[in-house]
Amino acid sequence: MQNEKEKNRQEFYERLEEKGISRRDFVKFCTFLTATMGLSATYVGQVVDVFAAPAQRPPVIWLHFAECTGCSEAALRTMYPWIDEVLLDIISMEYHETIMAAAGHQAEDNLHAAMSKYKDKYLCVVEGSIPTKFDGAYGKVAGRTFLEIGREVTKHAMATICMGSCATYGGPQAAKPNPGGYKGVSAALGIKTINIPGCPPNPINLIGTIVNYLLMGKLPAVDSNGRPLFAYANTIHDKCPRRSHFENGEFVTEFGSEEAKMGFCLYEMGCKGPETYNNCPIVKFNDGTSWPIEAGHPCIGCSEPDFWDEMSPFFETL
Repeated sequence: MQNEKEKNRQEFYERLEEKGISRRDFVKFCTFLTATMGLSATYVGQVVDVFAAPAQRPPVIWLHFAECTGCSEAALRTMYPWIDEVLLDIISMEYHETIMAAAGHQAEDNLHAAMSKYKDKYLCVVEGSIPTKFDGAYGKVAGRTFLEIGREVTKHAMATICMGSCATYGGPQAAKPNPGGYKGVSAALGIKTINIPGCPPNPINLIGTIVNYLLMGKLPAVDSNGRPLFAYANTIHDKCPRRSHFENGEFVTEFGSEEAKMGFCLYEMGCKGPETYNNCPIVKFNDGTSWPIEAGHPCIGCSEPDFWDEMSPFFETL
């Protein structure tokens, strides 16, 4: 068994090196992912094996409802593993309207074939909210409403993962007065979901959720809003690198000011970090390059329920 794991690792490393990714960089990523998931360093080797194992690949059906595709765009920019490694070696993406080659009747055939072949064994990832007024008439694919599709696909899914704040809480389209009756997947369908909110969410939180399943045989522990605790247990404020400025009463009061250039706290510019649960300060975006507060913009609370209504006006102090 150990020799087989070593063989799998070596073959996986060789594939990575062909893409210009060194073994050291990949192990560094796995160490980072392990810490992000709240696991001890002893799990790093097992996380490596999850990516290197050739036979696990859970089938995934990814649905698009009322959304902007920004969550898919974020997922397509995963780093270590790159998106092709995710699709070809880690999961088996059976249906995804944005990246699949099929269209029209062929795409519909793929969806129903996957549902039949992997009944009760596939993960359903949903991107986008569901309109509920007028029997869901405001959103349709192939002549069927999002409500109909959602009920059918999630019914036989092993688990349903909501990717982004639209699928989780309804998103901007659920903002008042919400004439279409847009809701998050859980509320619209009356089912339990794993929620990965954000506008967009960090793709590492989706990867962490899938790796948790492959490693532990179960989905991660969640908070009262169904969010994985490894990613949403702390507020932005708890881990913010500008926290010391907040404690010292050093605030930015105008964009472009000297205080802004010195990296002072953005609380008085409307930062919602104290009431927003997410791991943005730790994982950042684009291979850990930056995130809104580091770039000088206050947090708008996009991973919180009904943020469009509850957190606005975005540039006024809490």
